Amino acid sequence: MSVRAPLRIPRSAVVTAVLAALILGLALLGLCYGASWASPAEVLSVLTGREHSVVIHDWRLPRVAAGAVFGASLGVAGAIFQNLTRNPLGSPDVIGLDAGAYTGALFALTVLSGTPAQLAGASVAGGLIVSAAVYLLSVDRGFSGLRLVVIGIAVNAMVTALNSWIVLRADLDIAIAAVGWSAGSLNGVDWSDLTVPFAVIGVLLAVMAAQARAMHQTSLGDALAVTTGVALGRLRLLMVLVGVGCTATVTAVAGPIAFIALAAPQIGRRLAGSAGIPLLPAALTGAVL
Repeated sequence: MSVRAPLRIPRSAVVTAVLAALILGLALLGLCYGASWASPAEVLSVLTGREHSVVIHDWRLPRVAAGAVFGASLGVAGAIFQNLTRNPLGSPDVIGLDAGAYTGALFALTVLSGTPAQLAGASVAGGLIVSAAVYLLSVDRGFSGLRLVVIGIAVNAMVTALNSWIVLRADLDIAIAAVGWSAGSLNGVDWSDLTVPFAVIGVLLAVMAAQARAMHQTSLGDALAVTTGVALGRLRLLMVLVGVGCTATVTAVAGPIAFIALAAPQIGRRLAGSAGIPLLPAALTGAVL
């Protein structure tokens, strides 16, 4: 008579389920909490369409949804750059992408009329320009993750100094608006602000999900990745573009948000017990944070 071995649930599945439950619980709390408390039953009635509440549906729900989606996007961006550099410091806010997006926003505020569309476009352009500079400097005489981090930190310092100079030279009302935007906030975000960013982030995350296996192989070493058929140059360029796109899209709407892209991938990796930095735990951890 044979004894059947007990069913073992993969650790990654347990971590995914726990993080997803945390996201749902925190989202419900975010919809309930505010100047006026709403009961969970009232929130569920609004979400199912049985009742209508402007406060819950039009004010709180967009911010909660943006917090979850933007957090997941930053978590994936951090995972991309930390896998790319094989360095826990290789996150967008450390290597200058957030500062570059802020420079673009300052340009829109000081030179252009500062409309939401101009802020978004200039932020994305600023992030792309800085990332291109960091990437091109780091691939000189062969790609080096450590070189990318070091160059990124230096570029971040220079761009941050430039941003401070622009704010000091700007008119008082523009300087106040710029400093407020640089704090990073979801205050005032509504559904009209989220349609395009959600679509862009959805496409970027889908592209990166299709390359998750190849990205994991690169974390185990270039030699192993090449022997399994991974085109390193093309994959690295794609990773940079997706990481920049995720970061710049979030920054264009909410301003530069620090810490999440740096911390979420490492927390997710330790929770999952993975050798590399898996995308799903990083995304879910970012949404929780």
